[in-house]
Amino acid sequence: MAESGKSTPTVIKKYANRRLYHTGTSTYVTLEDLAAMVQAGEDFVVYDAKSGEDITRSVLTQIIFEQENKAGAENLLPVAFLRQLIRFYGDSMRAMVPSFLEYSMDHLAREQDGLREKMSQTFGPTAFQHAMEEQVRANMSFFNEAMRMFTPFGPGGQPAAGDKPAEAPVPAAAAPKGELDDLKRQMAEMQSRLEALAKK
Repeated sequence: MAESGKSTPTVIKKYANRRLYHTGTSTYVTLEDLAAMVQAGEDFVVYDAKSGEDITRSVLTQIIFEQENKAGAENLLPVAFLRQLIRFYGDSMRAMVPSFLEYSMDHLAREQDGLREKMSQTFGPTAFQHAMEEQVRANMSFFNEAMRMFTPFGPGGQPAAGDKPAEAPVPAAAAPKGELDDLKRQMAEMQSRLEALAKK
């Protein structure tokens, strides 16, 4: 269902032969066309033509794969990030990752728009490019710090380098209530640290 004030997403149907059909223009389109639609801010959903299943997520993932493998293209996804993302599949913290990634990308997009306008007006495209590279580095630092909060332990369950020693385990008798209180405290601390990082 479309949000109030927003147009209804365009429906794309994917057939068994992997062809993508744009119902708005009654034409077949490619992944490249869909990438251009995303970059232009045009919303769409993709359905399997036979089953009616919403396959938008897998198609968007496929677009990213195609973009990352373009000859001569600049890659957006660092190998370390991809490895960390894969590690979260099946992890107990996986439910928090989508919200965190959405927050991070929204934060980056907001800063990018303001920075682009300011730098373009003041210094021109060359200085803007340099400023954007600095901003990307700052955002990656922000992301890495937040990811460290999500994964306080390194391989083998040992504290990551530079981390403080883990607190003593909660006694078994007090585990249910103690674990809940501890989780609440950790979530509050994490929220405070994320807010502090976002202000830097």
